Amino acid sequence: MSKKKKINKDKQGSSHKRNKKDTKVNHNAFTVGEEMIGVIDVARSGDAFVLIEGKKKDFFIHRKNTNRAFDGDTVKVMRLHKPTSTRPEGIVTEIIKRSRTHFIGVVERINETCFVVPDNTGIKSDFYVPEARSQKAKHRDKVVVEFVEWREKDKNPIGHITEILGNAGSNDVEMKSILVENGFFTSFPRAVLEEADALEFKVSKEEKQKRRDFSTIPTFTIDPADAKDFDDALSYRKLENGLHEVGVHIADVSHYVKEHAAMEKEAFKRATSVYLVDRVAPMFPERLSNIICSLRPNEDKCCYAAVFQLDDKANVKDIWFGRTLIHSQKRFTYEEAQEILEGNDGVFKDELLQLNTLAHILRRERFKHGSIGFEAPETKFKLDDNGKPIGVYVKERKDAHLLIEDFMLLANKAVATYIGKERNKNGKIPFVYRVHDLPNEEKLIDFQLFAQKFGYKIQFDNPKQIARELNRLMKEIEGKPEQAVLQQLAIRCMAKAIYTSNNIGHYGLGFEYYTHFTSPIRRYPDVMVHRLLDKILNDKKLPTVDEIEYQCKHSSERERAAADAERASVKYKMAEFMLDRIGEHFEGVISGVKNWGIYVELPQYNCEGLVRTETMRDDIYIFDERKMRMIGKRYDKTYQLGDAVEVKLTAVDIEKKTIDFELVTSKSNKLLI
Repeated sequence: MSKKKKINKDKQGSSHKRNKKDTKVNHNAFTVGEEMIGVIDVARSGDAFVLIEGKKKDFFIHRKNTNRAFDGDTVKVMRLHKPTSTRPEGIVTEIIKRSRTHFIGVVERINETCFVVPDNTGIKSDFYVPEARSQKAKHRDKVVVEFVEWREKDKNPIGHITEILGNAGSNDVEMKSILVENGFFTSFPRAVLEEADALEFKVSKEEKQKRRDFSTIPTFTIDPADAKDFDDALSYRKLENGLHEVGVHIADVSHYVKEHAAMEKEAFKRATSVYLVDRVAPMFPERLSNIICSLRPNEDKCCYAAVFQLDDKANVKDIWFGRTLIHSQKRFTYEEAQEILEGNDGVFKDELLQLNTLAHILRRERFKHGSIGFEAPETKFKLDDNGKPIGVYVKERKDAHLLIEDFMLLANKAVATYIGKERNKNGKIPFVYRVHDLPNEEKLIDFQLFAQKFGYKIQFDNPKQIARELNRLMKEIEGKPEQAVLQQLAIRCMAKAIYTSNNIGHYGLGFEYYTHFTSPIRRYPDVMVHRLLDKILNDKKLPTVDEIEYQCKHSSERERAAADAERASVKYKMAEFMLDRIGEHFEGVISGVKNWGIYVELPQYNCEGLVRTETMRDDIYIFDERKMRMIGKRYDKTYQLGDAVEVKLTAVDIEKKTIDFELVTSKSNKLLI
């Protein structure tokens, strides 16, 4: 596919709906001197980028032109005249809205003057704190500082310390700091805890009578070994008509958490549970998430369910939605379930094997109809009793994981299809959809050209072909040295999935209708879906589209913040793990190239560090943004994505969660092919 050839987004195979007038907009049209509003993203170097809604290209902002904006602020930018620039360059003329007012940082006392150095690398200035508002914080204390003002005459912004978290560098303090830095909370308000404590543990006889009884049907959960909030269970039995009845039973959180209650308001504020390396910051208090609603074995539990009747080819012959009563007879870990699937004896062996057979068929059909089968590898740590990492490994997904995933996908799709297609013929029923847009066209073209350097030819002529080609490529590169970098670049081509009331389908899954129904203990949109489904089934008054959209937008924002927090905790633990390895040499792959340096990934640890440009002393290197490479000005030596390199670990900063390398050799500067 040539650079000039466009992806045909209207060909059959795309379930996405598009507004025709959108195709007439020139997304890259910028006028010199024109002012526009966007959100600023400040890089580690101090330079920044501003994304303007509706524009494909972002503004580059030189570090001297950020006008005291903090990372994430909404700003007004004006384009500068830079005829040689490959992207529009601008200057921040006004800060419209600060994204936040509270920051995490470390106290530095210099000659009795108090400063707070922000943890966020997007905040390039330290906060000056008047002594009267320092809470007597000591040097090296980790604190929460509130931004007060930044006067024109002052070099530093002024802040007030609002909370002292403890000594910087300790595991507990750093993990709490990650949560607070991303806008999450380390405790619940008293009113929320009181509501949770008042919940009845046992299911009343009256409540049991209102529900479809599955308590005598084989039912079990499959979860990670360290999980406590079991929010989904599967029931299975063979019916007299020869069909397979599979019940996807989900914790009935909305039965216990009433609208407008304190727990409801707090859950919306958080919008998601946050899973750090060594702890969980739950969306609901632990009494509800780990006890009352958790589908623990040998206890009667209230659920909201999607119950399917499937034939031997996994075709859905009937679906029932409603409230159920279950009594899980077994809590499997993924490892225990996998052993049975691999041939070991155990309870519910026949049920597990039959479910796995059906799951394989569902999965095969899903990929046949456009589902894309790759995701970022998940780094896991082995921790000692003090939380110190003593080992690193990449989580392996086997049939036990995929079995659960396939039936959760089936339930999510079924609920969304029932509401969005069958019940919403007049288009007036507001609902929560999980949508995923088409990939970025320019990034796909760049990815296509880059993959060719490894000898892989891929065609991207229409949306369905993109999915097929990416799936084929992922199979081809599996287990090869270039797998990590190609997989990472492919993921970067993808759009971000979001919650919205405006359904455009889920491109990555190949579904026309999709939602989140299966994890209400840890995701607020799932609670919304349970409530909406119940109202629709029982002809109750529905919220407005605007109300739904507001909640969806907030949930999407908090989901991104939770992902940032989870990545930060992994980076912190990885830095801690690598600290004892300073001076060692490693084989790595160039995974990113920026004007400030080269990022190198170590496949053995799924760990990434930076080779700073200033340490590359054998030449003067120029950054080629288009081809993502560094070129030596004098000797024409290049470093580009996918190159195999040997690096030496030179520095680790646990608090900043950074790892620094220096190049030892470029392995003859050859791509990993």
